[in-house]
Amino acid sequence: MKTKATVSTLLTGVFYLFALAVIFFTAVMVTKILPYLNFERAYAFLGTKPDRILDKQHFIIAFYIHILSSGFALGTGIFQFSKILLKKQPNLHRYLGKIYVITILFFAAPTGLVISFYANGGMSSRVGFVLQSLVWWMLTYWAFSAIKNRQIAQHCDMMIRSFALTLAAMSLRTESYVLFTFFETKPLETYETVTWLSWVGNLLLAELMIHYGLGKRVLGFLNDH
Repeated sequence: MKTKATVSTLLTGVFYLFALAVIFFTAVMVTKILPYLNFERAYAFLGTKPDRILDKQHFIIAFYIHILSSGFALGTGIFQFSKILLKKQPNLHRYLGKIYVITILFFAAPTGLVISFYANGGMSSRVGFVLQSLVWWMLTYWAFSAIKNRQIAQHCDMMIRSFALTLAAMSLRTESYVLFTFFETKPLETYETVTWLSWVGNLLLAELMIHYGLGKRVLGFLNDH
C-alpha cells in the first residue's frame, strides 16, 4: 500500500509539473498570437507565405481562427485532467469540457485542415498536417460521444489521445529547437520531421500511458466515479 501511495504521489507531482509547463507554454503562445491581431499582411509566419496564398481570403480567415481557437483548446484542455476539478467542481469540469470540444470540432480542427493545404515544406508536410487535423477532430468527437453515452473509461482514454494532439503545437516547437540546436538539421528537414513527429510521437506516448494505466492513475478518474 505504501509503495502504491508513493507511486500515486509521484505521478501526481509529475502531472502538476507538466500542467505548469503547458500553462506556461499557453501564456507564451498568447504573447506570440497577440501581435498578429494588428493584421499585418506578412507578419512573422505569414511572411513565409507567397502573395498567391496571402491573397486567398479563406486562408487568412482560417489562419486567424486557428491560432486563436487553438489557444483556447490548450488552456481549457489541461484543466480537464485535474483530479481536484473532477472531485470538487464537476460542473466546472463539464463546462470547460464543452468549451474544449466545441473549440476543436467547430473551429481549431476545421481551420487547421484548411491551412494544412498551404503548409510549408511540400507534400509531406501538407499530408502530415491534414492527417493531424482529421485525427484530432475524430478523437475529440469520440471523447465527447463516449461521455454522452456514459462510457467513462472510453472517454478518459479518448481525452488523453485528443489532448495529445492538442499538444502537438507545443511538441512541434520543442522538437524543432532540439533538432536544430543539437542535431544541426537544416530548416526544411527539421520542419518536415516535426510535422509528423509532433503529433504521431504524442499519440504513441498517449497509447503507452493508456496501455500501462498511467493516465487513469494520474487522473484518479475511474476511482472517483
